[in-house]
Amino acid sequence: MAFNAYPGPSFRPAGLAVPFDAGLRRYMLSVYNYMSAGLVLTGLVAYFAVATGFYQQIVATPWMWLVMLSPLAAVLFLSFRIEKMRLGTAQLVFWGFAAIMGLSLAGIFLVYTGTSIARVFFITAGTFAAMSLYGYRTKRDLTAVGAFMIMGLIGLILASLVNLFLGSSMLQFVISVVGVLVFTGLTAFDTQRIKHVYLTIGAAGDLAKAALMGALSLYLDFINLFVMLLNLTGNRRQS
Repeated sequence: MAFNAYPGPSFRPAGLAVPFDAGLRRYMLSVYNYMSAGLVLTGLVAYFAVATGFYQQIVATPWMWLVMLSPLAAVLFLSFRIEKMRLGTAQLVFWGFAAIMGLSLAGIFLVYTGTSIARVFFITAGTFAAMSLYGYRTKRDLTAVGAFMIMGLIGLILASLVNLFLGSSMLQFVISVVGVLVFTGLTAFDTQRIKHVYLTIGAAGDLAKAALMGALSLYLDFINLFVMLLNLTGNRRQS
């Protein structure tokens, strides 16, 4: 699931070091609340899909293709259509996306031990928190870093498609290592970009929708970082 929101042009933020702003704090909390709620929904759907046997019933059917492709369709739909949506509609698409992502990721509970999944989740959470805080607090312009990471993301997508046919464990290892670096960097970049959106549009803009899109971007960074780390360090169940 190596994809990311915000396909639009990059920006060059200026003067990100600003005094305390209560509006900015509320905006960022809204972003993180949306993201956290989406992650909880994804985790619950993934767990219960396996626990009830639903995932096992559809995994070998054509329905699985719909499950795997729907998250990408939802990301693209939100990214390009959110300005024309009502907030309630955009929220429904976001929650639907988080739920279908849970279903597409449910297989990790069949492949990896519960202990290793929990361990990798907390490692991901710590890494994400540190990099997001860096992106929020740094005075450095991360535009160039973000552009480099996005190029890396495109490379990851292409390599992943190639490996669908090759099935190379070595290539998968390289993809996972590079993926960890890419999504770690994107976490910092996206956080700075989300902050810049507030500083650019202020209270005059549609901050509710901006917060939702920011949450989607950070959600994808977290999920992809988690999956890459799980591929690298997760303990597989004994067959």
